[in-house]
Order: sequence, then structure tokens, then C-alpha cells
Amino acid sequence: MRNLIAKIGPGILLAGAAIGVSHLVQSTRAGAEYGYILLPALLLACLSKYPFMLFAAQFTAVEQKDVLQGYAELGKWPVRIYYLIHFSSMFIILAAVTLVTAGIVSFLTSISVNNSALLILSFNCFLLWLGHYRGLDFFMKIIISILSIVTLIAVLLALGIDKNASLSTFDHPELFTSAGLGFLVAFMGWMPIPIDASVWHSIWTTQKIKSSSIKARKSTVIWDFNIGYIAASIIAILFFLLGILILYGSGQQLSDSSVVFVKQFVNMYAKVLGTWSKYFVSVAALFTMISTTLAVADAYPRVTTNIIRRNFKLSVIIDKHLYNISLVLIAMGAFLVIFYLPDSLGVLVDFAAGMSFITSPFLAYFNYRLIIKLHHQQKIKLSSTLISLSFFSLALLILLSLNYILIFLW
Repeated sequence: MRNLIAKIGPGILLAGAAIGVSHLVQSTRAGAEYGYILLPALLLACLSKYPFMLFAAQFTAVEQKDVLQGYAELGKWPVRIYYLIHFSSMFIILAAVTLVTAGIVSFLTSISVNNSALLILSFNCFLLWLGHYRGLDFFMKIIISILSIVTLIAVLLALGIDKNASLSTFDHPELFTSAGLGFLVAFMGWMPIPIDASVWHSIWTTQKIKSSSIKARKSTVIWDFNIGYIAASIIAILFFLLGILILYGSGQQLSDSSVVFVKQFVNMYAKVLGTWSKYFVSVAALFTMISTTLAVADAYPRVTTNIIRRNFKLSVIIDKHLYNISLVLIAMGAFLVIFYLPDSLGVLVDFAAGMSFITSPFLAYFNYRLIIKLHHQQKIKLSSTLISLSFFSLALLILLSLNYILIFLW
């Protein structure tokens, strides 16, 4: 059992990065506003991302190197496209998840949002600086375990709740409108996690290989990835069910502000389940966002370090402390976004999310090319079912991306 737990790592970090604003806000909102009608969309989104996330994990397991190296072997454009996604979103995404986490802390402690954000970013820097990968690996296992248990308890408590509303007469928003389709595309695009996070998982896996005495076998890496991806998908479904069981049909209007939404999220649950339940809901929300901020706070500096080392010749001293330097600078940049652009954050997040979503078919195709190359070299054997699923999923991603662009232009 000790060896089994020790082998778990990058997959849990992937789950931690996935379970954030998309789960807490988007998944809950989808259930609250549309009910079970969006459950097939949620399941389809989780299924369509799986092949390409799996391909990145398989490539790393077989070649014992991260997919950025694989992209470089495919040519200049795959690497350039990923660089564009990475550097255009790192400050904004870290600021966004930190701001939502700070909103929860502020709700629980009455500390201002800015001070809460500063404390959260400082805590992340301290923990990651002190423990690097090992500290993140250990802490994330605890967080995801608690989060899974608390969220499941919340769902079980919500079963059979009477919202004093007639669902048969409840008029939910129209899905086949510009606003409805826009929400649907964004909802599916970020469930359970964007495909560009496959690079994060790949780099975490190579770091796990370096920092662990356990031999990295292909089956172990894939097993670990599956645990993380399935966990992220299941918890997304749990939050979706919470939205249906407690909020759907209640007539409550949810705020477009993530911070205000968190306060509504906790208060509505407490109103339905009782004030005693505020503890469970608050802890679930807090641990959800702590896991995300911690994982994202590590992922961006780690990828940035990898990119800089790949493209520039550094002195020994700078190279030794490059991760810590990147960690602090990215955290400072995220705080400046929170401090100076609080009212524009939603627009900036939409821009970064839109860019990541639009480029997801490219990254999916790059991951497919990496693994099909290994398949032709007979280093790995792909089943016809998985190949067919990847073609279907790629077509779906292209269709959703085009739809997203048309909605944006319209």
C-alpha cells in the first residue's frame, strides 16, 4: 500500500488543477440552470478529452520525456502555438483561481479579498519553494482526498431536499440561443480540464521520475493518469448534481461574478440544508480552490522553467534557482492583475479561456501525432477503438471551436 500511494502523484496534481472554477462555478451553474439536460454534454466533454490527455501520458511513459520535447520534434509550429497559449494565460489564469479562493477566505474570515489573495499566493510560494515537487505531491494527496469525501457527503445530504418549487413548471433558460450555446461550448470546453494541461501532467510525470526511486513503468504512469482524470470527472459530476439537487427550480438568480457566486453558493446551501451545513459546503469550496491554486501555481513556473532552459543558455546560479524565480515573478504578476484590474478580470479570463479552447484541436492533433508516431515505430500498440474515439473527439473539438468562434463574432 505504501508503494501504491507513493506511485500516485502527477494524476492527482492534474485533478487538483482541473477541479477549480470550472467545477465549482460552471458545473454547479449548469446543473442549477439547465438541470439533467446538460448531463450528456458533461459526460461527452469528459470522454472527448480523454484520448488526447491519455496520449500525452503514454508518450511520456514510453519516451521518458515531456511532450514539449515531442512537440519540438514535430516542428516549430506546435511549440510556438503552445508557447502562445502558455504565456498569454499564465498571469490571468493564476489570478482568476486565486481571486475565487480569496473570495472564499474573505467570506469565512472577513479578511479583505486583496489581503486574502496576497496570503494565498505567499503560502503557495512558501510551500512550493520549500518542498518543490515532493511538497506539492504530498499536500495534494491530502487535499484531493478530503475534497472527494466532503463533496460526496454534501451530495448525499442534498438527496431528497424539498426546494418548495414545482420543477414541472420551472422555466429554465433556452439552450439553443446564442447565450445558451455560448455557455454550452464554454462548459464543455473546460470539462474536466483543457487539453493544454496535458503538458503540465507530462512535466509533472518527468519530475516524479526524477524525484522518485520507484521505477517509472508505462502501466504505472497510465494508471496514475487514469486515477486523476477519472477523479476530476467524477467530482465534476458531483458538483453538477449539487446544482440540480439544491438550486435547480429554486428560482434563485446566480451572479456572474465568481466571488459573489461563491457567497451565494454557500448561503443557498446553508438555507436549504441548515446553517450547520455551511461548514461542509465552505470546506468543500475552499479545498476545491486551494487544490487548484496550488497546482496552477506550480504548473506555470515549472513549464516556464522548461521553456527558458530549452531556448536560452543560462549561468549555473540562475539555472539552479530558475524555478523559484519564475514562481515568485508569476505570483507577483497574478497579484498585480488582481490588484489593478479587478473589474476587467472576467473579460481577461474569457479571453484566455477562449484562446485555450480555440487552440485545443491543435494540441489534440499534436498529441495524436506523437502517439501515432510511436505506434508506427511499434513502441506502443493502439487499439482500433481508441483510434476511432480520437477521430470522433477531434471532430467534436473542431466543431465546438468553430461554434465558439461564430458565437463570438456574432
